[in-house]
Amino acid sequence: MQLFKYIDRINLLDKLIRQRKTGTQSELASRLGISVSRLARVIEHLKDLGAPVAFDRSNSTYYYENEYSIQIKVDIQQLNLNQMKHISAGDYFVQTNFLNAFFVH
Repeated sequence: MQLFKYIDRINLLDKLIRQRKTGTQSELASRLGISVSRLARVIEHLKDLGAPVAFDRSNSTYYYENEYSIQIKVDIQQLNLNQMKHISAGDYFVQTNFLNAFFVH
């Protein structure tokens, strides 16, 4: 699933930046399985979100200018009917009743 692949990439990127072991842009892009231009967009997006990402040319690595960490977590759980009603504001039940009325004769 693409979502999990993306989360793994961001978590790996964060780990490498914190350890100051990213290597050059092309090395890091290759390691993440993305293009250099895509890596540049990801880094810019992180900066736009407030991540203090910088590049150290002498050591050829990205780093955080101050203490920083990215945490992306996914919580998957089965919901009961009451929880589903609360999340979808009743939409689930309207659609279910419509489908039952349409298909049951």
